[in-house]
Amino acid sequence: MPTLIFDCDGVLADTERYGHLPAFNQTFEELGLPVRWSDDDYREKVLIGGGKERMASLLTPEFVAANGLPEDEDGRRAMLADWHKRKTTIYTALVASGALPGRPGIRRIVAEADASGWGLAVASTSAEPSVLAVLEHVVGSELAGRFAVFAGDIVAHKKPAPDIYLLALDQLDISADDGVVIEDSGNGVRAAVGAGLRTVVTVSAYTADEDFTGASLVVSSLGDPDEPARVIDAPAGVRPGPLVTLDDLAAVLAAPRP
Repeated sequence: MPTLIFDCDGVLADTERYGHLPAFNQTFEELGLPVRWSDDDYREKVLIGGGKERMASLLTPEFVAANGLPEDEDGRRAMLADWHKRKTTIYTALVASGALPGRPGIRRIVAEADASGWGLAVASTSAEPSVLAVLEHVVGSELAGRFAVFAGDIVAHKKPAPDIYLLALDQLDISADDGVVIEDSGNGVRAAVGAGLRTVVTVSAYTADEDFTGASLVVSSLGDPDEPARVIDAPAGVRPGPLVTLDDLAAVLAAPRP
């Protein structure tokens, strides 16, 4: 049977703006670091795949010296792991508080796919506890239990490298012709397309202006009755109505790759 493979951040929920950004900033505050990322700052940071990698972007020689941080590679690696662990705890608490509502159409399409016997998976290089918290919050514990989850530091290279999707295909024991990916970013599209997968983009707060070359369909969201989807681009020729349905995703899967 075909399988839906979801990215997490920006796809299941608008996690970047309302979850990760405040969690990063609270972590920096607790650590006593003179860093507070603005919305514009973070729009650039999301182009870096992985939370630890975003934190590591701070570590210029000047910043390290000014803040008394470890100068050796092992020390920095351990420090970043500690920083990221605390950030993940803060983020997971935000998710549990209900601060990150699911994006339109996610719960609907997951329920429809499950009822039709489709496989369900998440492929994200975010920390696994963060992904599991968002998944359960957005679709509920019963549907969350149907998902195969591929998350965290389980591949050598993060998006836009295809590693996480190649791992998912291998572990799910499916071919690229059996999977449809739901992504929200240019990096995510490059990763999915690099693994040979057909990809639907639901643009999110920070990604609307990115390059989605290779995607089969680009929409504002999957759509719900009170927030209909809008087709932005349809390279594969599939043009959903106000709700992206499982039939639409099956048509994407059947269509030639762009």
